[in-house]
Amino acid sequence: MNSKRKFLFNSIIFSLLMQIFCVLIANAQEITIKGKVTDSETGEGIPFANVVERKSNQATLTDFEGFYSLKVNQAADSVTVLFIGYLPKSKSINKSLSNQVIDFQITPEVKNLEEVTVVAGENPAFRILRNVIDNKDKNDYRKLDAYEYESYSKIELSIDNITEKFRKRKIMSKLVQVFDSLKIIAGDEGKPILPVFMSESVSKYYHRTNPDKTTEHIVATNVKGVGVDDGTLVSQLIGSTFQQYNFYKNRLSILNKDFISPISDGWYSSYNYWLVDSAFMDGKWCYKLEFKPKRAQDLAFNGFMWIADTSFALKQIDVTVNRDANLNYIDKIKIQQELAPTEAGPWLPVKSRILIDIDEVGETSPGMLAKFYTSNKKIEVNKPKPLKFYESLLEVEEDAQQKGQEYWQQNRHDSLTATEQNVYNMIDSVNNVPVVKTYVEIVNIFINGYKKVGKIDVGPYLMAYANNNIEGNRFRLGFRTNIDFSKKWVFKGYLAYGTKDSYGLNGFKYSAGASYIFSRKPWTVATIERKADIEQLGVATENVTSNALFLAFTRWGTLRGPYWSEQNTFSFQSEVKKDFTPKIQLRTRYINPIFPFAYYSNLKNGDSTLRSTIQTTELTLETRITKDEVFVQNDNERISLGTKKWPVLTIGVTQGIKGFLGGEFNYTRLNLHVDDMIQLGILGRGYYDIFAGRIFSKVPYPLLNIPLGNQTIFFTNFAYNQMNYFEFINDTYAGIKYRQYFEGLLFNRIPLVKRLKWRFVGTANVLFGGISQANKEIIAKETPNGEKPPEFSYMTSTPYVEVGYGIENIFKIFRVDFVHRLTYLNQPDVRKFGVKVSVQFVL
Repeated sequence: MNSKRKFLFNSIIFSLLMQIFCVLIANAQEITIKGKVTDSETGEGIPFANVVERKSNQATLTDFEGFYSLKVNQAADSVTVLFIGYLPKSKSINKSLSNQVIDFQITPEVKNLEEVTVVAGENPAFRILRNVIDNKDKNDYRKLDAYEYESYSKIELSIDNITEKFRKRKIMSKLVQVFDSLKIIAGDEGKPILPVFMSESVSKYYHRTNPDKTTEHIVATNVKGVGVDDGTLVSQLIGSTFQQYNFYKNRLSILNKDFISPISDGWYSSYNYWLVDSAFMDGKWCYKLEFKPKRAQDLAFNGFMWIADTSFALKQIDVTVNRDANLNYIDKIKIQQELAPTEAGPWLPVKSRILIDIDEVGETSPGMLAKFYTSNKKIEVNKPKPLKFYESLLEVEEDAQQKGQEYWQQNRHDSLTATEQNVYNMIDSVNNVPVVKTYVEIVNIFINGYKKVGKIDVGPYLMAYANNNIEGNRFRLGFRTNIDFSKKWVFKGYLAYGTKDSYGLNGFKYSAGASYIFSRKPWTVATIERKADIEQLGVATENVTSNALFLAFTRWGTLRGPYWSEQNTFSFQSEVKKDFTPKIQLRTRYINPIFPFAYYSNLKNGDSTLRSTIQTTELTLETRITKDEVFVQNDNERISLGTKKWPVLTIGVTQGIKGFLGGEFNYTRLNLHVDDMIQLGILGRGYYDIFAGRIFSKVPYPLLNIPLGNQTIFFTNFAYNQMNYFEFINDTYAGIKYRQYFEGLLFNRIPLVKRLKWRFVGTANVLFGGISQANKEIIAKETPNGEKPPEFSYMTSTPYVEVGYGIENIFKIFRVDFVHRLTYLNQPDVRKFGVKVSVQFVL
């Protein structure tokens, strides 16, 4: 090889070696940075935040959990996180480390987004939104014939806003060691929170569309909470069934409120939109739209969403409801959701995160933070199961609470972070503090009404004392056995004493009963009870048991239509099939009125003997018919959580039997009742109760229907608020009670007034009724002692009608109703118009 060729060859080799050397040097100087971006107030990961190194313009996005990975060269000196709605934050890079972790805790920005005016042409966001609406049928997973997936859910409840003043309180001084650990959970830059509950669950979720059926089988649960001794009830509530949010619906139900979706059919009238970015996400070109409500007080969202191009499907959404919205006690609601396409086309949520920040009552008092996370995997679509498979809406495996750590390590969709592991340990620490146990017990008594003493519960405390005109001072002590006593037998009873009256056993009243649970699936129970106490016409205990507070107050003041009652009851109830639960009951009653009362015992045979006591034997068959009603088991109780969208129908037939067990009357009574809630979009929510009934025989009026009037200043949904006590009696009746909650529909649009967050409500009560001539004739004009009984009015073909309108949410708790009576205005002492007040705690 000549010198020239040799020189050229050496030059090429040298050049290649230098290039390789430079590449190696460059790679050696490259730094890999990983970390997580979280909200400094809640500790939640922030998805799709921009992580930028400004010198080289290297950038990446965080994933749904807030994690990121970024490679930069050695010339880089800092990394910055940028995310709309948060203050930007930068941190220095340690150039001596080729691999390092830099976490960010960023702070929400207080100021609102400024208005943007589009000068020329159409808002570019509108074209995208129109395509989203046009493609709903292709992308909404409700269009699938069926879908199923494995779901992993995680819930964490914590106390936040822990101020120095709050820490100095007596109860907090006992938690010094716990507070010293809070920094571990909060991080170096976050606000400390005190975890009080954490749970995990793994379940299989199944849905089919036609007919609309859903079931969830909870396979495993892991529950830790302050005051949570047994996770049986909680295990039924922590699955994904109660965390379903579909933004393709026009409205989303959150905390029993209806929020307008940013991709609802009426999007243009409710939101302002901006196209703010576009980028590749999971290989799909996506548009980023930002939006905010046109009226800050509306139940609507602030936030942004990523829309996939060509399919115009919702890829990811991040929405917030802030304290400007017409809500009480809620500082913030945040929902983040990521969706992925299925093999059939529609997109299903694969990850969801919900955060609810409950506002503190005072400046120094703490608030509450609730965080929910759901991950869905192993998705299968369009493989519907047989209808019988969906009969149980919610099932928990018997060994769900016995899964070990090995199971959770293998089956968690996402491993627990060090922070979350510390949460479990901290809850154990808090549970072991004696003062915490005391406060937990007080809270349980307040919520449940009973104090647990070993195998029995003592209470309810609301009924422990009352004062009225018949009994004077009334004292009552009651109990019931709990699941620690038996999973089959439940015993309950009470003993009451009135210092003024001598009814019963020298002023003593009592109740004693026992129930036997034959089966929990299907629910089958038998009950026997003996009760001797003072009751009131129209407000007997069994008629108002759904409202313990109202029932307790009926014992105070002047009792209306009081009577001494002795009754023996036997009942048997079984869920024969899903959503069909018949009940049979045999009851004997002895009624001795404590007010002037008499009736003719046998006018038909010419016997005009006056009597004042009544004795009956009744056989009742009642059934409750509904669809997709959700029940949960709370120890030995079965609790209904209602239905998704179907009314509840209750039908009852009662037959009075003369000559059996002392019964004095033959009669037949038929009752029908339907109630439901209806969503009316922008008009809010309506609730209706439709009812009808008839007594087909001649009986004394205490056995007839006596509509409950209301002569107090308080408004109640139970009563006719402008009707007097015992104004009417009916043996045939039908009616409807309707309540309309307009939320902020009217007041949110009035300047200045909208800041008060008042809400408009409307009510209407209509009652048709009548009484046969035979039942009129047996009512005596006076008692054997010459006393004059109460006077009654009889309804004609004209219905009783009252309508009302009112304002609720005055100072968050007060409600004022203005009620007009429209018919039967010529009755004695009629109140044509009334102003009623009430106190309520609503969101």
